[in-house]
Amino acid sequence: MLRDVFDEDAELYDSARPGYPPALVEALIVGARLSPAGRVLEVGPGTGQLTVPLARAGLRITAVELGPSLAAVARRNLRPFPDAAVEVAAFEEWRPPPGPGFELAVSATAFHWIDPVLRVPGMTAALAPGGVFALVTTHHVAGGSAAFFERVQRCYEQWVPDTPPGLRLADEATVVSDVTELEACEELGPVGIRCFPQEITYTTAAYLDVLRTYSNHRALPPPALGGLLDCVAELIENRHGGSVTKRYLHELITARRVPPAREAEGRSRTSR
Repeated sequence: MLRDVFDEDAELYDSARPGYPPALVEALIVGARLSPAGRVLEVGPGTGQLTVPLARAGLRITAVELGPSLAAVARRNLRPFPDAAVEVAAFEEWRPPPGPGFELAVSATAFHWIDPVLRVPGMTAALAPGGVFALVTTHHVAGGSAAFFERVQRCYEQWVPDTPPGLRLADEATVVSDVTELEACEELGPVGIRCFPQEITYTTAAYLDVLRTYSNHRALPPPALGGLLDCVAELIENRHGGSVTKRYLHELITARRVPPAREAEGRSRTSR
């Protein structure tokens, strides 16, 4: 499966993939109203891009990672935090531990890899009533070195034949995530979305490393991937002074688990 390719070079993934804006992490923690040492489930942590800042905040984390190599690097990054544990499993087959549910269940830039039939019910079921379901999405949007991202499409059109001609990055004001899955879940309350942009400047080598971590790039035949990376490198070096700035838009999507109807009815009868 395409989602397995991330485990092929966990060290590259760890060094190349950017973390999330501190303001997003703070908004996630504050918005979830977590108790001190609150219990958190993270699905698809990779090598800990979100896990480490959550652990640094003192939270108790259970992270479920499909790739054993990614999990090994995540454990290394989390050594200073004994309350953060990484389990190797496909989330679709994982079962929550006995006891009270988690206060927060979060998946950052990994939710789309989970079986659509199981992902919302599975994460919701792991939550305690009142717990928060959270997704962090990452979009590549217009901004930064705009001229580079316009020119680089010629490299893609040359080496990736199914690239639509004239493709351009979307303006972040037009980015709208589909939250119908969450809205359709009767156990979740209203869905909220907050946006957090960030721009990162990459050297030529660093930008090529980022590209090598993308699943659609890793799936290219070696000659096509090599030709594409050479084309991109030549463009950055010869036309953009050896560095480019890329703009990301991260969305924090949240919904709170409501108490089960029967429990709510029972409380209502008791209070009469």
